[in-house]
Amino acid sequence: MILEAEQSFSLTHPQGQAAALAFVRDPALALSRVRFLRGLVGHAQGVRGELIVPVPVLGEVDLPFSSLLQETPDGATLTPQPITGERAWVEVSGQAAADSAGLISFGFHFVAHLATPEAEGWGGAAFEKMVRAAAGRTLERVARELPQGIAAALAAQAEAG
Repeated sequence: MILEAEQSFSLTHPQGQAAALAFVRDPALALSRVRFLRGLVGHAQGVRGELIVPVPVLGEVDLPFSSLLQETPDGATLTPQPITGERAWVEVSGQAAADSAGLISFGFHFVAHLATPEAEGWGGAAFEKMVRAAAGRTLERVARELPQGIAAALAAQAEAG
């Protein structure tokens, strides 16, 4: 089963473009206050961790991810890296661009891969439809919460800096 969600938003770094660029090029810092991430490890080459998605019927699903960070002239991009040997995982891609005033435009795309038992008969098909709907709503909610987490990290970094 494959589910997708997207989120685009903008935030302003109060210390201008240089600080905004440093912020988006440090994924461990930028994502440090996102509540639905666990085991976050970020470095100059990228970021990895687990996206925690509560799914009715299935419980809490841990979706590992790994993304390569590439700096661009006005920000950075995240490119999903392959994950093997997992029944469920998520591809996290994104881009962030900072303008001269420190306004950062973010765009994220999530593609969740969930292995579910083979649906047999109308009961199995109904179960799969219910899981797909619930997981899809949950992934959308997670994407909607992303701006709050990044904004909290931005505020904490701006206060400290």
